[in-house]
Amino acid sequence: MPSSQKSVPPSIFLLFLGALVLPSSRWTIHPRPAGALQIQHTFTSTNETNNFVVDGDSQRVYLATVNALYQLNSTTLTKEVERRTGPVDDNPLCHAPQLPQAPCEHPKTSTDNHNKLLVFDRDQGVLVTCGSVYQGFCELLRMDNVSQVAVEFPPRAAKTVFPSMLNIAANHPNASTVGLVFKSHGGNTRLLVGATYTGSGTPYFPQNHSKEDLRFENTPEIAIRSLNTKYLDRLFTYDINPSEDNVFKIKQEDKQKNKLNFVHAFTQKSYSYIALNNDANTGHKESQPNSILARICLDTESPRRTTAEIRKLTESYIQTGLQCGNGNIYKRLLSVYPAEIYSEQKQQQESVLFGVFSKSDKSPQTALCAFRFDDIEEAIRQGRRSCSNVPNTADVQVLDSVIQGSGSVCISKTNIVLQPEQLNCGAAHLQHPLALKRPLRATPIYESQGLSAVAVDNVHDHTIVFLGTSNGRLRKLSLWGNLTLARRPWSLKLPAREPVHHIMTFDPDDRNYLYLMTSHHLLRVRVASCAQYSSCTDCLSAGDAHCGWCTLESRCSIQAECGQSSMPRGWIGIGEGTLQCPSITITPPEISRSADIKDVGILINGSIPDLRGLVECDYGRGLTTRATVHLGSGAALIQTCPLPPRDSYPSIPANRDHITVPVTIKVNGTALVSGSFIIYDCEKTGEINPKTPCSSCLSNGWRCFWDLQRGECVPAKDSAQAALLENSTSCPSVKAQEVAPLASGATQDFTLELLNVETGTELVCEFGKGRYHEASWLPEGQGFVTCSGVTLSTTQQSQRFQLNLKRKNQARYIDSPQPISVEVYNCGSGSSDCSQCWGREDQGHLCAWCDNTCRPRDQCQHTHTTCPAPEISKVHPLSGPLEGGTLLTVQGRNLGRRAQDVRVSIGSVPCAVVEEHYSVSQRLVCVTGPSEEPMKDVVSILVEENSSGYSVESFTYLEPRVLSMQPTKGPHSGGTHVTITGEHLDAGSNVRVRVNGTQDCRILRRSADTIECTMPAAAQAHADSVSVCVEFDGNSCQSHSLSSNFSYETDPVISSIKPTRSYRSGGRPIMVTGQDFDLVQSVSMEVVEVGRVECSVQSPTLILCHSPRSDQSRKTEARFYLNGVLYVGEWRASPQSELEGGAEEGGEEEEEEEGERQGDDEEDLGPHSGVFPMEYVEDPQFYTASKEKVIKHHPGEPLTLIITKGPTDLELTQDEYSVTIGSYPCDISFHNDQLFHCTLNVSLSSSETELPVTVCVGNLKSVIARVQLGSKELAIVISIVCSVLLLFCTVALVVYCTKSRRAERYWQKTLLQMEEMESQIREEIRKGFAELQTDMTDLTKELNRSQGIPFLEYKQFVTRTFFPKMCSDYENSLVQPVYENDPQGPRAVPETHPLLQDWQASNTCRPNMEEGITLFSTLLNNKHFLVTFVHALEQQKDFAVRDRCNLASLLTIALHGKLEYYTSIMKELLVDLIDASASKNPKLMLRRTESVVEKMLTNWMSICMYSYLKERVGEPFFLLLCAIKQQINKGSIDAITGKARYTLNEEWLLRENIEAKPQNINVSFQGCGMDSLSVRVMNTDTICQVKEKILEAFYKNLPFSQWPHAEDVDLEWFLSGGGSRILQDLDNTSVMEDGRKKLNTVLHYQIPEGAAMAMSMKDKRENTLGRVKDLDTEKYVHLVLPHDELIETKKSHRHSHRKKVLPEIYLTRLLSTKGTLQKFLDDLFQAILTMPQERPPLAVKYFFDFLEEQADKRGISDPDTLHIWKTNSLPLRFWVNILKNPQFVFDIDKTDHMDACLSVIAQAFIDACSISDLQLGKDSPTNKLLYAKEIPEYKKRVQGYYRQIQEMAPLSEQEMNAHLAEESRKYRNEFNTNLALTEIYKYAKRYRNQVVNALDSNPTARRTQLHHKFEQVIALVEDNIYECSSEA
Repeated sequence: MPSSQKSVPPSIFLLFLGALVLPSSRWTIHPRPAGALQIQHTFTSTNETNNFVVDGDSQRVYLATVNALYQLNSTTLTKEVERRTGPVDDNPLCHAPQLPQAPCEHPKTSTDNHNKLLVFDRDQGVLVTCGSVYQGFCELLRMDNVSQVAVEFPPRAAKTVFPSMLNIAANHPNASTVGLVFKSHGGNTRLLVGATYTGSGTPYFPQNHSKEDLRFENTPEIAIRSLNTKYLDRLFTYDINPSEDNVFKIKQEDKQKNKLNFVHAFTQKSYSYIALNNDANTGHKESQPNSILARICLDTESPRRTTAEIRKLTESYIQTGLQCGNGNIYKRLLSVYPAEIYSEQKQQQESVLFGVFSKSDKSPQTALCAFRFDDIEEAIRQGRRSCSNVPNTADVQVLDSVIQGSGSVCISKTNIVLQPEQLNCGAAHLQHPLALKRPLRATPIYESQGLSAVAVDNVHDHTIVFLGTSNGRLRKLSLWGNLTLARRPWSLKLPAREPVHHIMTFDPDDRNYLYLMTSHHLLRVRVASCAQYSSCTDCLSAGDAHCGWCTLESRCSIQAECGQSSMPRGWIGIGEGTLQCPSITITPPEISRSADIKDVGILINGSIPDLRGLVECDYGRGLTTRATVHLGSGAALIQTCPLPPRDSYPSIPANRDHITVPVTIKVNGTALVSGSFIIYDCEKTGEINPKTPCSSCLSNGWRCFWDLQRGECVPAKDSAQAALLENSTSCPSVKAQEVAPLASGATQDFTLELLNVETGTELVCEFGKGRYHEASWLPEGQGFVTCSGVTLSTTQQSQRFQLNLKRKNQARYIDSPQPISVEVYNCGSGSSDCSQCWGREDQGHLCAWCDNTCRPRDQCQHTHTTCPAPEISKVHPLSGPLEGGTLLTVQGRNLGRRAQDVRVSIGSVPCAVVEEHYSVSQRLVCVTGPSEEPMKDVVSILVEENSSGYSVESFTYLEPRVLSMQPTKGPHSGGTHVTITGEHLDAGSNVRVRVNGTQDCRILRRSADTIECTMPAAAQAHADSVSVCVEFDGNSCQSHSLSSNFSYETDPVISSIKPTRSYRSGGRPIMVTGQDFDLVQSVSMEVVEVGRVECSVQSPTLILCHSPRSDQSRKTEARFYLNGVLYVGEWRASPQSELEGGAEEGGEEEEEEEGERQGDDEEDLGPHSGVFPMEYVEDPQFYTASKEKVIKHHPGEPLTLIITKGPTDLELTQDEYSVTIGSYPCDISFHNDQLFHCTLNVSLSSSETELPVTVCVGNLKSVIARVQLGSKELAIVISIVCSVLLLFCTVALVVYCTKSRRAERYWQKTLLQMEEMESQIREEIRKGFAELQTDMTDLTKELNRSQGIPFLEYKQFVTRTFFPKMCSDYENSLVQPVYENDPQGPRAVPETHPLLQDWQASNTCRPNMEEGITLFSTLLNNKHFLVTFVHALEQQKDFAVRDRCNLASLLTIALHGKLEYYTSIMKELLVDLIDASASKNPKLMLRRTESVVEKMLTNWMSICMYSYLKERVGEPFFLLLCAIKQQINKGSIDAITGKARYTLNEEWLLRENIEAKPQNINVSFQGCGMDSLSVRVMNTDTICQVKEKILEAFYKNLPFSQWPHAEDVDLEWFLSGGGSRILQDLDNTSVMEDGRKKLNTVLHYQIPEGAAMAMSMKDKRENTLGRVKDLDTEKYVHLVLPHDELIETKKSHRHSHRKKVLPEIYLTRLLSTKGTLQKFLDDLFQAILTMPQERPPLAVKYFFDFLEEQADKRGISDPDTLHIWKTNSLPLRFWVNILKNPQFVFDIDKTDHMDACLSVIAQAFIDACSISDLQLGKDSPTNKLLYAKEIPEYKKRVQGYYRQIQEMAPLSEQEMNAHLAEESRKYRNEFNTNLALTEIYKYAKRYRNQVVNALDSNPTARRTQLHHKFEQVIALVEDNIYECSSEA
């Protein structure tokens, strides 16, 4: 298959990260760099890629793919040579065909060849390529032409060829192979290969075939082979005798414990390192961490060794584990890269191994770690030293699983001193592979999701890391010297988002380029994009070590691309810092325009080279001068720049007093550094500030002075000018003062205080607009003047006059820094009524109402202070909601003088006046109060409690309702136009349509029954269904009557537009393709610089637009507006469905992933971000065939025109143009790229003799010719031609009918096959539906509710809940139960937990022991000691989470008798935890159980909720468990795999239609007093399953712990013809199926209905078979094979009697089971999420109130945070634990299958408690989809439950303490508190010093001598604690 190559020119990458496409380059921009990375060239392969290598010498890249090998040019990635390598005929069970005389009896099929190994040897010129076919066979090809074989192997004349010479690589596509080529010291070339074992017992070996393994019988996992082409007989041999010393081979019996998966092989110094993973199960004594680094010494440099003394692989092999992470460990190694980096600590280069790790094989969580090779080498030397010299060392072990191992332990030889060579590479007595037991540990440098590859480079002593990801990203990280992240990573999006291969490599000749490989692409990536930074500061502050500032070229570049980088200071890197960026200081920085300055001094700062050549000063505007360079020393150079001529300066603008002049220093025409200086004019300062000339002159920042005599601002001092001021405080000025309002026409004197004004100066007062009054100096007041007899008038209600002081007969003002304003008022203006007149008093206006008008008070003889009653003229609005809050506007007369005097009401409902909206007498606004019921009444106003007025209009209280909303869904980006219909929607003054309570739907129109609004964009990236409610006047709109739901759907996606060219006239149809266009209501297309047109939606995938008209040809862009919102491309959202606050892990990763998604969004703002290129070209040209302008035509004859097209690139289609002749349409019958035919099918008739021929294309209408009508001369000729055509059509019709009949028969046959398939599927669905309808009735009949519920006692409930791991281990240790006789049958005797047994100290240690424990108990009852003790232990790093939980549970046992005290301790510790969480992210609190107090809270909830659990929840929970068990047992259950016909969990679903029938058997139990019972079994049940059902029938009223085990009883069948038979799962009658022994079933024994059987206890359990579910699936089978689904297609011919359909069809059984159990599940959730009125759980109310109190104290008002706290403390901490572990509550058998079903139910409960909406799709897991429909209802229950608790009456501390005291009393003396205290003491002694130090540092503890008491406890118990505790 062909491959293609893509090349992107370097000029493309001129954009910086996040930049928009520039208008000038819209058409030429293609892919652009993402910050610091850019793709230079790409090679695309149609096949999946496997490996690649780069040869720097020949500048070639070799790329190996499936079935092909490519030789590429390393610079352009263009293909030079291609070699096909497959597919070939092969069989993995056959030897390679190259092996002589090796026939194969197995059939061969066409097999793809996956490349497994690709390495080259430059000296021999050979490329070694190994594939997965022919048992991992390798070829040697020529490096200069890979299509040719360099060395034929095996040679034709070869006498002896062994399989080991051919079987080199792994022979399976998914098995790993690594290798490398090296030179031994003798000059021989060798090949080191590591390959995964693919033989028998592995998933790579063919299943269901012969166990013969011809592939890996003798092939080692690691081997060193000869690669010397001179000796073909030894080629690929191990090249050493004995050969076992040069191989590393796992013993056959240990293969399952050592499943090696190789990652990479590389050399470092004289060593070879192999990175690998051991995927086997842990637990073996040799098992290491999954990630392993192995080292082998290569004999490349060993002068002491001779050629014959070849270093042995087994002698030097040693391995160590690699552990990435502390606590949160990343176990699996994905990629490694050795690098030399700069060490800050050592101040030199050091070797470091970088690795990418994941948590597991399928986990997306990954991390980057680094390991120093010095640490690796030292650990290896120490390991060999310990193995040789330390007896029984715990540091190292011998790998005895390797054939070459010489023992399982190291043999100590203390008399041997190992030399450095022996420590590194082994010694004579250490000739066996070793493994270090302690792994090397490293802290993650960077954690993220989906990392897959790593490459590292040292750039200018900075460590740069490149990371590939599984979602098609390349990230670039910059690290500090301590290997921590220096900045946020850069990211580059790769083609098709394909995962990056784990190997990346740099170009050997230019490390500025990186090669990487994805699934179908090989890319050459430029590691830096420096040109995007335009300034030196941007360049150096970007943090990209590759980029620096090229000073003399004034650009950001890689050092190699800077032409002057070799000069000192010619290139500045980021290590030198931005302070070294060139900058200038100009002296002087400001120059007066009148100053006589010829040049300026330039001080250049930063780092620049010596200035050689032409140095110029560029002032812009074409002005340059030659600079004078003064060469100095250091980084700063001083220059002198001559100034240009004064008349060349630009003029200063009229409203400014200065200009800024730019200066650029240029060297040989290139700008080096820029700056600027200021030219100012002091005279203009006074001109532009005439009212404050002096103060403005002296405070402008320039060097200006004020000439007091001339009153001018001057630039410099003159000896003749003595009175020059320099400080603005010395300026003559008027002191600011307040002036009272003045009535219009009144005469007033104004007195002003002057500063720095000479007494006697002649002045005038100016009041604006020529109003001047002479000012006179007051004799009695120094510095005061008065303006007398000033009369100011106005016709306005109020007018302000500015008072300024001028020098008489001059245009010079006295400065007024704070202007003086005089207010003049007119009482008669703006006061139309009494209230308005008197109301002006508050403004200082002395007006009065007299003679029915408003006058100044001094003009009224008789004043009327009482005004007439108020009059209301208008009220708006006339209706509002019942809740009130409406802003009611009332207009009228005499509506009061001030707001506080007015009272407004609507009937009896008050309306509060809003003072800020009150307009005296005329208008007021009030807020309506709430009304209890709808009503209608007038508005009344009461003024000053004595006069009132009423409105004519009435105000109505209404209850608005929302009835519907259309549409109910729209895109995430918003813009959807929705119409809300309802009743009374126009009520109120302010209506808002709220979306999810956080956003507004922009209202367009509103009426009584409709509201139209535009939806906003979704607030969250993953928003789904949101509430839309109408909010009236700020009232809550959460009621159902005011709300509706709206679904945010995925945004429509525009994939492409076609065509991308349009003619200038416009109107060309543009087809816009994409998806989800059904969400688009309106769409328009904007063509930049052309115009915007409306488009229409044709279908969910098609939009039709017509291009607008353009005035010229151009290249431009098209943008689209969907629903009025600019389309910006496809936005991605990651499916993150985590419970808020945390029932799950990964919260911190969300922040990083969110940051990465934002970075991706920035990347997407490029050419594919919704901007589509378009081009306008000239209009198309059309001509007739001969370009004639007149066409003659005879009426009655057919007319066909041949129209040719002018040359164009438009690619017009036939549908785009039309032709008319006059008004007659001309049908286009034929067209191609050059011409088309147009036929007129009607007879032309017109009064005109000529008709125009018009070609229409879009908006273009072009007349190309005219048809001239003539006579009927050609009618006869045309008739003959028509007859011939008719005959031809008849023949064609006959041929067509024949072919149509054949096609019809084929179609009928296909339909028949499809109907058969559909019938089969319908049958399966019909069965599932019938089961769904009948199962509820059947289960209800069979479930026996009369049996007692086997509750565990309180003490057993507590121990199982507090110590789940210890209880589980304890119960599992009871291998052989003890039975006692009972009248009702044998019963198992339950064991007692240690904490429930009595504890006694031995007599020898009892006094001190009891005294010490008693004293320790007293200390624990001291709050200061206990809190300090807990905090001290939690601060210890080795105090693990398990220790914290154990301590919390032990404290709960020890303090169980004092629950009040225990609760107070818990609350105090919780307060500390809340304080710590509130400062970080409060939503993360209580998400896990990682501290002592969190486990204490779990235990506290368990204690307080036990009674509620037993009384309220126990019965529905037990019924659900019984229902699950009954439903599972109703169908077939595979005894080995555990899969069943009926289940809730998809993984446990039996995906096959097993025909099973129920039948009854009669069973008696020997030794049991009961009569025989009829037991219902299935005929597919195994004998063990039958026994279990019989035991359940006999013991169903007893706790499960008293039941016998099925393995301990025998089942005997009494045959009808006499005799009996012991039934067993396996006996000599068992049959074989597919190579496995099938378990015996009821059907196998042919047991009839009603058969008689007897059960009896065995004398001794037989250990021959054990539990059925533990059987080897490779040897035994019950109903289905373990991998039945995978191999079913291969067995279809052998098992044709089994009807197979799609396995997914059986998923309907999940729904069947769900429907059956739904009622029981609803009852359980109802019991949990309902607060009973009679006995509510007080602890829940108490604790929830405590959380709310703590939130209030810290100002946490977010309701989501409180919801998360409550959810994490009760539902997820207690109820989920109970739902998943019913054995904590009941004495029952929780099977694995029941556990799987309960996990699905628990997940549904978790989802119900979450506040985030589920994001579900067709690919979501079934355990999420199964209850997706019910989750919203369950969420409402949870919210209602929390609301019920909140509404309960508060609980006092006394009531809670009384409740806790009662709980303590009920269960007093149930537990061994002394044993708990003893276990707590062990922790106290273990951290004795830390506890003492903590007590010493606590003032309260130190004051009460707690540390001495603690030491006293240690002294009493120290000597005998361990003896006594062992007796306990």
